[in-house]
Amino acid sequence: MTNKRSYYKDVLFGVAVGDALGVPVEFKTRSVIAQNPVTDMIGFGTYGQPPGTWSDDSSLTFCLADVLADGYDLQKIANSFAEWLYDEQWTARGEVFDVGIATRAAIERIVHKVRPDLAGGFDESSNGNGSLMRILPLLFYIKDKPVKERFAIVKEVSSITHGHVRSVIACFYYLEFALKLLTNNDAIVVYREVNMEVASFLKGTTIIHDEIALFDRLLEGNIHELPVNKIQSGGYVLNTLEAAIWCLLTTTNYSEAVLKAVNLGFDTDTTAAVTGGLAGLLYGFERIPEHWVLILARKKDIDDLAKRLADKYERD
Repeated sequence: MTNKRSYYKDVLFGVAVGDALGVPVEFKTRSVIAQNPVTDMIGFGTYGQPPGTWSDDSSLTFCLADVLADGYDLQKIANSFAEWLYDEQWTARGEVFDVGIATRAAIERIVHKVRPDLAGGFDESSNGNGSLMRILPLLFYIKDKPVKERFAIVKEVSSITHGHVRSVIACFYYLEFALKLLTNNDAIVVYREVNMEVASFLKGTTIIHDEIALFDRLLEGNIHELPVNKIQSGGYVLNTLEAAIWCLLTTTNYSEAVLKAVNLGFDTDTTAAVTGGLAGLLYGFERIPEHWVLILARKKDIDDLAKRLADKYERD
């Protein structure tokens, strides 16, 4: 990485701005939002929060980043999630107003001394998007490691809240995409390269074929060629990953990408946060609309966290 640009700000603000755009309309259907599409940062709505308020997606992203700024420690990452839920650490405005069922259950297990990599649900029904939404800062720790080690670390960090292999693959794919964006700003080329490399890697593992096949719309197809009615945007991890890649590949700037994600409806904050993380990397912090950044809750704290990450990983 160079010092000319802060990929740390790209990631942290990219996630948080997308998240905050989606918070006021979370759970609204696509057809309802279509009657009054989101075109700017608004407030209140679903949770009654002021404009610029981000949710659990960003909170847990910042928790992970905060620990990584001192080094990788799985137990400390898990503990930081508990500090968020029970002590309001890394909340936008001093309260937790949104938490997924699987994430809450996993954090409760952590508090009861379950090992972090065993705390998340391992059954097929435990494949919400709760680990995908917070995983992106892990990029900076794993970026220079070999692919097998990258996968193993992603598995550990996902499993704090979501241990099923499907969630792990989704997180791995997302981070591999992000990794390519550090050195290539052609998203379509990145998409093709990631598909080849991830498919090749997964086929060399012991993961059952049926699980890998669930990712065929990404790995074997051209997700960006699908019409909007084929893109789902609920809380299922695979839907969120597909929607984020689709939004990124069918737009030409940060604001278009995250607004497209929000206007898909349903799990608007998470879809936009996951999209926003990649769009931040693709276009850079400077291309995020300034008035969105200025209204963002705790922007100085986020900026300081980005600097701490830079101090750690530029030096290392």
